[in-house]
Amino acid sequence: MKSKQTYSLALLSAFLLWLAWPPMQFTAPLLLIALVPLFIALENICNNQIKKTGKRIFLTAGLTFFIWNTASVYWVYNAISAYNNDPIGLVVSFFVSLIPYGLGALLMTFAFWLFYRLGKYVNNKIAYLGLISFYIALEYLQQTWDLAFPWMTLGNGFAAMHQLAQWYDYTGVYGGSLWILISNILAFEAYKKFKSQKGYLKFRAVGIWALVVIIPVTISLTKYFNAVEQGTPSNVVVVQPNIDPYQKLETIPPAEQIRILTHLSDSIGQTNTEYFIWPETAIPNYADEDRIRSNPDFLTLQSFLSKYKNGTLITGIESVKWYQDKKTISAKKYPDGMYLDNFNSAMQVENSANVEFYHKSKLVPGAEKMPFPQVFSFLNGVFSKLGGSVGGWGWQDKPSVLYAQSGIGVAPVVCYESLWGDWIGQQVKEGAQFIAIITNDGWWGNTSGKDQHQMYAKLRAIETHRDIARSANTGISSFINQRGDVIQKTKWWTRTAIKADINLNDEITFYVKAGDVIAKVLSVLAILLALIIPYNKWVKNDRPARPTI
Repeated sequence: MKSKQTYSLALLSAFLLWLAWPPMQFTAPLLLIALVPLFIALENICNNQIKKTGKRIFLTAGLTFFIWNTASVYWVYNAISAYNNDPIGLVVSFFVSLIPYGLGALLMTFAFWLFYRLGKYVNNKIAYLGLISFYIALEYLQQTWDLAFPWMTLGNGFAAMHQLAQWYDYTGVYGGSLWILISNILAFEAYKKFKSQKGYLKFRAVGIWALVVIIPVTISLTKYFNAVEQGTPSNVVVVQPNIDPYQKLETIPPAEQIRILTHLSDSIGQTNTEYFIWPETAIPNYADEDRIRSNPDFLTLQSFLSKYKNGTLITGIESVKWYQDKKTISAKKYPDGMYLDNFNSAMQVENSANVEFYHKSKLVPGAEKMPFPQVFSFLNGVFSKLGGSVGGWGWQDKPSVLYAQSGIGVAPVVCYESLWGDWIGQQVKEGAQFIAIITNDGWWGNTSGKDQHQMYAKLRAIETHRDIARSANTGISSFINQRGDVIQKTKWWTRTAIKADINLNDEITFYVKAGDVIAKVLSVLAILLALIIPYNKWVKNDRPARPTI
């Protein structure tokens, strides 16, 4: 097979992956076969004994994953392009763009290259186990390290057809990744058998693959159609103020923004409304958390809430904390010797003196937080061009729950954090009865980014069996029930408010109890299998066999 044909197969896999990815509707099952053309291409590279086989394997797999990642998250450019007006901003934008476009694709490619290397020393079954372990381990790395961007985790692909992912309440998204990888491997093996075998054997391979597809689908659809909403109802209002994020800090006074928010809330609020949810950074003033009760904006919020006896407000706010000493790595020193932390926060306000804050913890690398701050603090000035750095946004290390006087517990989730199922699961384990997602997706414009972000929230509802109230500054705001159905949503770039009676649930799912156990187990296994490669090469001095894929 010529190089042109090999790369064509790699491009076909990229196209199928993109076609199956949210926000595409009804195409998610293509994920179960999308990698087969890539497997065929890699097999032909190995069989033809081309010089520098490892390099060809890497470039071919890299082409698939780079094209797929870039086509699926092209919208990231909208958020970073605003900083291209000066040389420093241009440099920052370039490095930040490498995370979604290049780094994720590189890690996926590395998993396939390790699979090729491992295949030189072990049989096919162990090599395939290695591929599954390497791939999911590197997905997990993309969720846990300082360059985190778990947007393209394979299991997220079923967000557009959540009816097929109901068993995520046991496995989380890594169960989906595992299913997709196993299905593609079995589909590829069935393809090979169908070409080389006759009679029963080739149909047996197809039958095994079909069972691996059909059984999870059947389980999921059975769970979906038999699901019953659990918990007691609570009336919640979600507000979408539709304020241009590029103008809110410059041309629209904070008082006017609060007037818009309160007016929208009052337009549909009821005497029995228990929660009002406003979006990320809805209160744009840098409010001192220790003096919040005397803050004029806070007093306006309490005046608004006084009309609602049982009302509680959860709003995004840019808050600050002052320290005598450098208590956190993110705190920056001022000339008077004091230290300051800036937070992208969720604040809970009630008809009482009680005020609670939650600080966004999963910060966008580069744009909101300097990756590996202990090492790269000298780049503080450069990364501050994007609003975040060692001296920019602070964060909290552990998840927490906002409790109202009524005893209701809410999981506050700020924007990007809605990709972390295990993090939200910990909030649910600590008593959260519903999930409040506050976000500002206006940075990306009217692209598929806002739709993907909205769809991924459905998976959090399934994993935790929690209703979700989602407030997005410019859209899409929504209510999502416990099986992932969007029961009500807004249009993009529309100033509005919506309300619904959601269910407050105390049930704890297996996934909430176990977390990302699949990813953790496979990460350990990946390390052990990866060690086979240097052991055989440098300790045993084995001459590797020609790998078979």
